[in-house]
Amino acid sequence: MMRIGSWSFSNPAVVAPMAGVTDRPYRRLCKALGAEYAVTEMAASNPRLWDSVKTARRLDHTGEADPIAVQITGSDPDMMAEAALFNIQKGAHIIDINMGCPVKKVCNVLSGSALLKDEDLVARIVERVVNACLPHQIPVTLKTRTGWDRDSKNALRVAKRAEDAGISAFTLHGRTRCDFYQGEAEYDTIREVKAALRIPVIANGDIDTPEKARYVLDYTQADAVMVGRAAQGRPWIFREINHFLQHDTYLDPPTYGEMKDVLLEHLEDHYDFYGEFIGVRSARKHIGWYLADTPDAAEWLATINKIECTKQQLLAVASWFDQHDPNAFLVQSTAAIEPLSR
Repeated sequence: MMRIGSWSFSNPAVVAPMAGVTDRPYRRLCKALGAEYAVTEMAASNPRLWDSVKTARRLDHTGEADPIAVQITGSDPDMMAEAALFNIQKGAHIIDINMGCPVKKVCNVLSGSALLKDEDLVARIVERVVNACLPHQIPVTLKTRTGWDRDSKNALRVAKRAEDAGISAFTLHGRTRCDFYQGEAEYDTIREVKAALRIPVIANGDIDTPEKARYVLDYTQADAVMVGRAAQGRPWIFREINHFLQHDTYLDPPTYGEMKDVLLEHLEDHYDFYGEFIGVRSARKHIGWYLADTPDAAEWLATINKIECTKQQLLAVASWFDQHDPNAFLVQSTAAIEPLSR
């Protein structure tokens, strides 16, 4: 069992924050399918952006199962502390600091994984955010990478300083910033960090099967694994991992009938959250992820992007499933998915 502040989690598979993916509908779905803990998309620390429609939508947690974990990003300690307090007022139960995002537009403003090049600044940010959250009894977590590049891995030093500053859990992606999502994640650094810390450590990077989850947990002795890209279009991976770890047996994959119910429910929640114009467009990637590996969906998926009405999109998806035996088991691979995990 993993504890973050006053929150306890018995299931060791959790949802990674992913820009453009881990919105409220997606988090709600993953939590319903076995992930007790899910972190939001990055929320900007710049107060000038808090009134934007995009930020307001990201901070809408209506109907989401507790705890609400909000990830904030930025490089100014005072601004980050202010952002933490703002999100606590919006319902956050856990504040997660992003120091792992590798994309240029984040790193160019010395946020995300670019902060790994300035360990003193990392310590000041963490200390300032922790002190701001302490009176509210809100735990603070940190997510980062192993270092800026392979010649400057400093995750252990960063982790120790963050623990000394009062964070409640540490999530480590087994790649450097310069690795982006190329090659394979390494777990030696995660193992080293876990051995050195007293707080929970969550292992992230290339967790795409129940067997991989068990291997990483056993090898690193981490308290949990964080699943990102492998859960895109496959939100049931969390219950599959939990079942395998608890019973040492495989859970049957979903049937086409169950997958239809899950996807249609996801789409309806997605449309309600985003509205007609954005909803029908932003749903396309999810539909593509769900059906990408089914044997006869490729040609049909080429037409889904032409639909510009949520009702028609929903009917088209339902119609596709109606052509399949609802009791047949889905066969789905974990082949290359666009690198969106942060």
